[in-house]
Amino acid sequence: MTLLTDRDPPAAETAGPVPGRRRFLLPALVAAGLAGLVLAVALGPVTVPMADTVRVLVGAEPTDPRWEVVIGTVRFPRALTAVLAGAALGVAGLMMQTLFRNPLADPYVLGVSSGAGLGVAIFVAATTAAAFGGSFGAGLVGLGRVGAVGAAAAGAGAVLVLVLALSRWVRSAVTLLIVGVMVGSVTTAVVSLVLVWTDPRIAQQFLVWGLGSFDATNWADLAIFAPCGAVGLMTAVLLIKPLNAMLLGDGYARSMGVNVRRVQMSIMMSAALLAGAVTAFCGPIGFIGIAIPHLARILLGTSDHRVLLPATLLVGSLTALACTIASHPPGTETVIPLNVVTSLVGAPVVIGVLLRGRRMAAGALT
Repeated sequence: MTLLTDRDPPAAETAGPVPGRRRFLLPALVAAGLAGLVLAVALGPVTVPMADTVRVLVGAEPTDPRWEVVIGTVRFPRALTAVLAGAALGVAGLMMQTLFRNPLADPYVLGVSSGAGLGVAIFVAATTAAAFGGSFGAGLVGLGRVGAVGAAAAGAGAVLVLVLALSRWVRSAVTLLIVGVMVGSVTTAVVSLVLVWTDPRIAQQFLVWGLGSFDATNWADLAIFAPCGAVGLMTAVLLIKPLNAMLLGDGYARSMGVNVRRVQMSIMMSAALLAGAVTAFCGPIGFIGIAIPHLARILLGTSDHRVLLPATLLVGSLTALACTIASHPPGTETVIPLNVVTSLVGAPVVIGVLLRGRRMAAGALT
């Protein structure tokens, strides 16, 4: 991973629309997001007529009662999960890139995803223990999906607490970034060790979880997921001014009266809450958190968080909806793993950003 130092300048304004056009982009993104939500609900193995889709979404009776069941129990919760997850990962990635001044930073850079994976791996290992008569494991297995989600949340929270504790002895944001990466690496190694002693058939459940999915979330899950996401997003909104100040470095932010230490802690906790909640309910979703902020910058041509943060939220939701549609090709029973789709979308964006940055650097030297 390429790291920037504290003395590196903030990212330059990207080429994009003139400021006068920016006010039209946000309403356009909102309209596109609503259209994407309707399409995500209507399309699937069996296509629901668009008129009936709209009727169900507004609370009216469809022409066929089956559509109400299909939309209400499966597709609408899945689409709402995609909206929340895309917004959460996009905003968390934006905050991490600003905090570390690194275009390759993502919501999982602090090891939250690895911590969630460790929690799920331990839960899976308990399933193996239950197979051999372990009463503790049997009790966990009885929790089913609730237990897996709780284990993921506990693992993510434990890693966050560890990183925050270590951050008390770290002065540099770059050093903190390296600490987070190392904690994540150690946690991933522990996950591998746990799975070594796990029944392969049961360990397969962990591998499936690691592919990511919006499908398993129901209304009960959303009742927990949505408030967690709302708290994280509202915290990000309250941090807009400090984030703008930190674009010019910690020294400039301090000169503007920003309590840099407090803001750093708030950013890390908000991003960890957003990424941890998504990972707990959907598994680790790759590339959305790192690619979406760059797409928003390209669209807006600015690094001003006052417009960049809402744009990132909307672009993240829209992209996640597009990915969930692509993972369930209409008219077929095929289900493509979500992380396969997000990788195909996100990897070219990241490569393009890196190549563009190299060209800009080369141009500045000539």
